[in-house]
Amino acid sequence: MNPRLVFWVPAALRTAIILAGCATLGWMFGWVQGLVLALLAMMVMVFVQLSYLYQLSNWMDDPQSAKLPDGWGAWTNIFSRLYRMRRDDEKNQAELTEWLARFRQAMHLLPDGVVIMDDVLFLEWCNPAAEKHLGLTHERDKGMRVTNLVRSPDFMDYIILGRYEQPLTISFRERKLIVHIIPFENRRQILVTHDATESERIEEMRRDFIANASHELRTPLTVIVGFLEIAASEGLDAATRSAHLKLMTEQGHRMQHLIEDMLTLSRLESVDYPMRPERVDVAQLMEQVLRDARALSAGKHEITMAVNGPDIMGSYEELHSAFGNLASNAVRYTPAGGKIQLVWKEYEGGVKFMVEDTGIGISPEHISRLTERFYRVDKSRSRETQGTGLGLAIVKHVLLRHGSTLQIKSEAGKGSSFLVCLPKTAIVQKQPELLLN
Repeated sequence: MNPRLVFWVPAALRTAIILAGCATLGWMFGWVQGLVLALLAMMVMVFVQLSYLYQLSNWMDDPQSAKLPDGWGAWTNIFSRLYRMRRDDEKNQAELTEWLARFRQAMHLLPDGVVIMDDVLFLEWCNPAAEKHLGLTHERDKGMRVTNLVRSPDFMDYIILGRYEQPLTISFRERKLIVHIIPFENRRQILVTHDATESERIEEMRRDFIANASHELRTPLTVIVGFLEIAASEGLDAATRSAHLKLMTEQGHRMQHLIEDMLTLSRLESVDYPMRPERVDVAQLMEQVLRDARALSAGKHEITMAVNGPDIMGSYEELHSAFGNLASNAVRYTPAGGKIQLVWKEYEGGVKFMVEDTGIGISPEHISRLTERFYRVDKSRSRETQGTGLGLAIVKHVLLRHGSTLQIKSEAGKGSSFLVCLPKTAIVQKQPELLLN
């Protein structure tokens, strides 16, 4: 139905009824009395309208505290519609507040920094990641020019040139940041920052790993190819040929060990190769590590073992690799006649495996880097001892998978101590014995 008819028809009917009533009274009691009554009725109607207008004005001044009346006549529909509008507005306001809270929460959880600026680069808002990346504080720096807060010549040039199609990489506050400015609306811009420090570090590690692996493989390959070329071009006597074959075999074994260690390290780092815990017979494990160490030593060292601790849950193969690497390093870097001790024992915080030697020791500046791939304190000695440079990296990843830690104590010329600490949760609990009557 037409809204105009809905409003005007009831109003006209009410007016007609009032006038008809006044006319009836005027016909019964006289026209003067009828006109006076009609005037009074119109004044009452005007007063009611003014009263509703006054209440509406009060409500518009303070919609929260003022209350809308029920109304009479057309005002009933007006107040009802205003009430519905207010209810819908409150609902929309609540939804908007909820969405704004979600947006702010999302912005706070973003790993990338977000800075909202006006057209002249004055800061309006920033999230915690931007505060961390750029050293900003929202409460303190709001309303300040971003170029005065981010002191970087490259960033200033990026702003001045205004070429925002491509992001900019800058070094700022000991971080490698990728920054990108995105214009939006008419008078605002968004500055997005991404911390690429860790990605850069991983990429550098990857380059170093490839370079080191290539170098380690190239050396034995060069020896093997060189001997093969000599054998192909010259007639060698049996003794020389035998010596060359022995050296080529050694270099081939070196490449084989290097590739095996690289594959082991790759497997330990892979998420597709989860550890399957099993009960590890520590006595058997320690005996095997001792046999391997004595075989490598060939009787040149005094190697002893002490086992005084419980079995644990873990991977026998991985723990043998880790413990074996520590023991073999002790053999390689301890001069003939030196002593090496292998210890397994329980302590208050769990259980620990310890390798102590009287070897050449390690200077303090090298200790923090020993578990890096291909890191060697003395490269020439490592090649003499047939080390791949990956042993302690393998140890580190095995211990990470077992929730364990590695502590290294060493002093140049006085020997070293490598301590593996496993938590109490790794210990196999003894089952209570059943007493049979």
